[in-house]
Amino acid sequence: MSQHAKVDDIVVSGRSVGKTFANGTVIALKNADFDIKRGSFVSLVGPSGCGKSTLLRLVSGLIPATSGEVTVHNKPVTGPRPDISMMFQKATLLEWRTSLENVLLPTEIAGTITLADKNRAMDLLKLVGLGDFVFAFPAQLSGGMQQRVALARLLQTGADILLMDEPFGALDEFTRERLNTELMRIVSEVGATTLFVTHNISEAIFLADQVFVMTSRPGQVAKIIDVDLERPRSLSIQTSPEFNNLVADVRETLGAV
Repeated sequence: MSQHAKVDDIVVSGRSVGKTFANGTVIALKNADFDIKRGSFVSLVGPSGCGKSTLLRLVSGLIPATSGEVTVHNKPVTGPRPDISMMFQKATLLEWRTSLENVLLPTEIAGTITLADKNRAMDLLKLVGLGDFVFAFPAQLSGGMQQRVALARLLQTGADILLMDEPFGALDEFTRERLNTELMRIVSEVGATTLFVTHNISEAIFLADQVFVMTSRPGQVAKIIDVDLERPRSLSIQTSPEFNNLVADVRETLGAV
């Protein structure tokens, strides 16, 4: 735990978290320890197969830990929770539903859709820059626009913990940079605690308050790097000496692990 973080500020914690697959023959995570503060943005980076996505699924409650414990709001995670929502690399929109209908899907699954729910979904689509595409179908949207719909759907759940597994990894660099800037703004507005998996070091640093650098499998949190860069951030910050020093720190740590 960071020496600056109070216990009450910690939203997600892991203590000696381990996860094995294939009857124990594949060790994905081993003795992973971490604390994530309320409202912070944490990027997870590490070699392929080091357990980044597994860690997200453990926090989400989609899979159980083999050993150790993950807690959210000081309570052990024993299954999916309404205060946690997850977004994946593919938008996974339903092709026969409009943007609005896709965003309303979590509400529909949970129960009856009210006028307030519809208004919130409309507001979220405007928030992600799709106010003119409320009634468009996925086939009428670009890849980046589809991910914006998926982001609005993520926010529609009202969850205060957002888990994002390489959500922009399949997009071109220009679209990705635009969405990163939008994501920072939106997360700041809603005050959510965010865990973001990426293979892109610059993206990880640009978005984050902290970068968790993970070891090769079996995955552990090798180092937590604080990103002390002022917010709001613009893309130009990536040319600063401070930013490049952080990139070098992450690269050096990855090289060591």
